Amino acid sequence: MNETRIVFEIRPVIPAALGRIEELAADLSYCWDRRIRDLFANLDSALWDACGHNPKVFLRRVSQQKLDAAADNTVFVQDYEAALSGYDSYLAKAVDPRIREILQPDEDLIVYFCAEYGLHESLPLYAGGLGVLAGDHCKAASDLGLPFIAVGLFYRTGYLRQEIDGGGRQQLRYVPVSGDDLPFTEAREASGQTLRLHIDLLGRDVAVRVWEGRLGHIRLLLLDTDLETNTAEDRRITFELYGGDKEMRIAQEIVLGVGGVRALRALGLAPTVWHINEGHAAFMVLERIRELRRKGIDFHAALEVVAAATVFTTHTPVPAGHDVFPHDLMRRYFPKLIEDLGIGEEGLLALGQSPLAADGFNQTALALRGARFRNGVSRVHGGVAAKCESYVWPDIPTAENPVGHVTNGVHLHTYLATSWVNLFDLRLGRQWRNEICNKDFWQRIDTLPDHTFWSIRQLLKLDLLTDVRERLARQYARNGMSPAEITRRLQTLKSDRDVMLIGFARRFATYKRATLLIHDRERLARFLGDDERPVIMLFAGKAHSRDSGGQELIRALYELSLTPQFTGRLFLIEDYDIALARRLVSGVDIWLNTPEYPMEASGTSGMKAAINGAVHCSILDGWWAEGFEGDNGYGIVPYSGSLSPDERDRGDADSVMRVLETEAKPLYYERNGNGYSAGWVKLAKASMRAALPQFNAERQVIEYAERFYAPAAQQARRLAADNYQAGHALADWKRHVLAHWPQVAVRLLEGPGSRVTAGASFRTAVGVRLGDLNAADVRVELQLGRIAAGQVFELLEEHSLYPINRAPDGETVFALTLQPAISGLVAMRVRIYPQHELLAHRFELGRMLWL
Repeated sequence: MNETRIVFEIRPVIPAALGRIEELAADLSYCWDRRIRDLFANLDSALWDACGHNPKVFLRRVSQQKLDAAADNTVFVQDYEAALSGYDSYLAKAVDPRIREILQPDEDLIVYFCAEYGLHESLPLYAGGLGVLAGDHCKAASDLGLPFIAVGLFYRTGYLRQEIDGGGRQQLRYVPVSGDDLPFTEAREASGQTLRLHIDLLGRDVAVRVWEGRLGHIRLLLLDTDLETNTAEDRRITFELYGGDKEMRIAQEIVLGVGGVRALRALGLAPTVWHINEGHAAFMVLERIRELRRKGIDFHAALEVVAAATVFTTHTPVPAGHDVFPHDLMRRYFPKLIEDLGIGEEGLLALGQSPLAADGFNQTALALRGARFRNGVSRVHGGVAAKCESYVWPDIPTAENPVGHVTNGVHLHTYLATSWVNLFDLRLGRQWRNEICNKDFWQRIDTLPDHTFWSIRQLLKLDLLTDVRERLARQYARNGMSPAEITRRLQTLKSDRDVMLIGFARRFATYKRATLLIHDRERLARFLGDDERPVIMLFAGKAHSRDSGGQELIRALYELSLTPQFTGRLFLIEDYDIALARRLVSGVDIWLNTPEYPMEASGTSGMKAAINGAVHCSILDGWWAEGFEGDNGYGIVPYSGSLSPDERDRGDADSVMRVLETEAKPLYYERNGNGYSAGWVKLAKASMRAALPQFNAERQVIEYAERFYAPAAQQARRLAADNYQAGHALADWKRHVLAHWPQVAVRLLEGPGSRVTAGASFRTAVGVRLGDLNAADVRVELQLGRIAAGQVFELLEEHSLYPINRAPDGETVFALTLQPAISGLVAMRVRIYPQHELLAHRFELGRMLWL
């Protein structure tokens, strides 16, 4: 029988006693404020789960009876008032004194562009680690009172919701998102009119709506082309995150970069620092240059002024993570921009030139050339990025080029389990929230009673197992598994016996090697199948819709989980999101990470586990290369990259298994008379103690403010002063130096000879042919050091040589009389490079000549 079903909402009336609960639902601070989320969960936990933990949808669908009953419930009203009081206090909080010492909050404004934001499971605006990192950055910026606005895209279908079918195949299910369902409102102009932007795409006038959301102290602007005035093709631009072909991607990135700049201008905002978080938003550089060109500023001066205020963070060494657009596509989409910039077609294409694709326009290359402050996201990754991007500074040693690093951190208030929050309040006092970055304070972790620490870890594990059991039961039932078979497979997750739990959850990309330990299946089966000392492995993660390699990893793990050897010992959980991540990182005993070195940029999931007392076991890559202290987890030295991929994988797999078999498992099951492992508690405490003060988002944002935002704001002001006078001067000087640098030559005139007596001085002089350059345009530098293993020069002293005279033939003599502080076998080298007081980085020009 066919029937018509009309679905609609009968929305409740909010009781006066709960009058501001809609205000709490309209601020994205609920993403980390548990008191606010608990209000909704306590009203109707089943509905809260059914609504995807979305407060705005929840309040439209909760029953009137439950709201009325809550308004008459003294305990609930007290909880509501406590949450409201905490919210009001948070908003009333002044700018953090550390930020006031670094920036000028009344003058500075940081704008942060990113293609995705992982704030909460109710906002499907993220794909993986980049988005979650961006979300944590925003949350910490709010906590610190940083003058900050974030810009992104409003995806109508969000990212994929993952289902794994009975054959282990990843199935994609997109859940449509409506602006009415999220805590955003349409941005308005000063006149009160709804803001509409207009962008030209291939001659089409594409209208763009701007959604504005409040995230505590900061704002989030999301751009949306799903408007009736647009064609169906243009409405789809902001439908899917990282979806479509090159045409769709370039359209998305034009809307983000160009549209984002125009949205800020239309709202009367004047950022002093522009942060490009990954290259997707790099077109914003071109739009800002175009603005200055329309004021009559020369292109090269405009580039210097724009770049001075720009910070660029690169997040991955994987080529697929860097968008490259064919030159033909650039020509088609940017004819007016090419005209406006005034540098011709070849001039525009040169800004995106890179070795990655000689015939393509690389967004990362544009961001590198359009920023004067650049960084990777861990110490290892900073070095990798400096090497990958060294083509921008061809003569500069990789270790010294302008790519630095700020190691990522995680937002404690989002990922630290409630049980730990309550224990810290009880044992450390509520002031721990003001000591997040204080390493000395967190030594107090060691004073927490061992039995209490162990008990909390076990309770969090039980919560995780309960959640996983429910998820897997739904997953298996949907795939046609019988109730009896489901019960049998999940029996180990019900057991009252203690079990060591290992978690592996992240994006399924091939370099992350989710199946590394399967290289020796029999060995892994023996490790997991020990009935006296049982171990369970939990896997979760999504593969990109076009990543067949990642999807094959999912299928392989799923099939393995169904074999008799691994039934009840290894599980693959579908639809990994922020909610599941919070459960996993707080509930597992070991967080496993097995990336192909040095491909892991950071790996923040391990930080989230460590702050919850899980023990991190990882290849020494990403953050763990600097986080591992020897006593706070397990650090696996990676096998050499000179081996074949198979040899390297087998070697790394063996190293990980040996640690798990001979160190981790015996220690975990080494019980004392009180029923727990004192050695494991010591290790878990060290994990928490080391991670909490160092790998948190508050430290990360303060570091960005100190090392990047403040210098960028200062540099931008310098170059823009007096009608951009310094910007013009710097641009003219750079063009002059680059034009004449090929004429520069250097030769040794006088040196130390073969031996120098300790304590004595020697004179060094070099002759430099400068051509049309002046002595003030260069720095001549003498370095003393030793030759280390592998013929590596180990720098010990560095000195400047000064111009003495200029000979009639045009050669300038630079000299220095030096008394070295070192002795023994010493190596000396001399180099020359351009210098100017207005440079943001001394090697910014990328030119250097060695003797």
